[in-house]
Amino acid sequence: MQRIFILWGLCLLTTAANAAYPSLQPLIEKAEPNSTLLIPPGTYAGPVMLDFPITLDGQNQVIIDGGGEESVIYIDTDGAQVRNLHLTNSGDSHNDLDSCVQVRGNFNIIKDNILDNCLFGVDLQQSNSNIVRRNKISSLDVELGLRGDAVRLWYSKNNKITHNEITDSRDTVVWYSEGNQITHNSATRGRYSLHFMYSRYNLVEHNNYYNNAVGIFLMYSDDVVVRHNSISHAAGVTGMGIGFKESSNVTVAHNKLLYNAVGIYLDVSPYQPDTINQIHHNKIAYNGIAIQFHNDWTGNVLKKNVFQGNLLQVSVHGAFTAKRNVWQGNYWDDYQGFDRDQDGIGDTPYELYAYADRIWMDKPHAQFFKGSPVLEVLDFLERLAPFTEPALVLRDSKPVMQLNTIKDDDVDNKAKLTAKGIEGQ
Repeated sequence: MQRIFILWGLCLLTTAANAAYPSLQPLIEKAEPNSTLLIPPGTYAGPVMLDFPITLDGQNQVIIDGGGEESVIYIDTDGAQVRNLHLTNSGDSHNDLDSCVQVRGNFNIIKDNILDNCLFGVDLQQSNSNIVRRNKISSLDVELGLRGDAVRLWYSKNNKITHNEITDSRDTVVWYSEGNQITHNSATRGRYSLHFMYSRYNLVEHNNYYNNAVGIFLMYSDDVVVRHNSISHAAGVTGMGIGFKESSNVTVAHNKLLYNAVGIYLDVSPYQPDTINQIHHNKIAYNGIAIQFHNDWTGNVLKKNVFQGNLLQVSVHGAFTAKRNVWQGNYWDDYQGFDRDQDGIGDTPYELYAYADRIWMDKPHAQFFKGSPVLEVLDFLERLAPFTEPALVLRDSKPVMQLNTIKDDDVDNKAKLTAKGIEGQ
């Protein structure tokens, strides 16, 4: 209760400062619990406190202006709804997590709103079973690193973040949170489209992430399912489609990873003993590097993926080989074998060797020349007449000859979700 009184005091102070518009709070205080308040059209002053279950419906004709101070709406209850509103102009304090909507409760719904000119979009902290759906979210007009996150989950479980359109925010973050669904969202011109930290049993599906610094990054996060997403044009110096850092039992399937600096980056993953990362049925095309390993690691199974138009198919920093992982049944556009028995599988294995083109991996300053005619000539000469024995990077024993022979299956759609709370929601 003390926390509620403090927030209510902040509301009164900020409303006085934002006196250009009438306060919405008196209308809320007159409403009955579990009722629907159809707000008369117009612009109202924030912040607004919801400390009992109520539905606020702006009917797409209501603006709530935070006046540049604090969060615009605080939800400190269970079972509230905020819909069809335009929420704008929060404060800029990262310490206070100034947001368009700050949630500290369960079973709340935030949907069909425009959330702009706020530091954070929707902040959920120790809040479970909420829905954030069909919102248009953007941050303050400041440089990328100073923006807030579009959606932030902190110690929050079983939430659904779906069908949101995110532009010009920093990240969407899921930290210390499990059992969440992040589906059918789009994000562009951000830093991390989606960032996991110590978060297990989450589902990421049917999202479109375009022109962000990084697509999806998993740090210390196990049992995550990432499928049917499109991630493209993460093309900066550290750009990558999907990144792993010490993450285990992850399924990456049926995704499109296009025009990124790195398609998939793996750093000590899987990390837990006796675990496997499944990477299958992905189209990994037109990237600088399709798959990049931070070191010689094991435990990844890569099957039935399409490798097409990449400058480099696979690279390994600090070591020559990625052959301790399983490579099988992938399509490689640089495969030079034949299929004399017409079974759709190459007669000889696909083998990738490291020649002079690994100079840029051993000497970081040489990365400036990656893909240049100089390194291409060196690589050609090394293949023509090797100065040293080339190192085998990987061997795919059953390379697929034609793209149309790799067909989707239901492997990742049937009882393969180890994630708690994903099915049946």
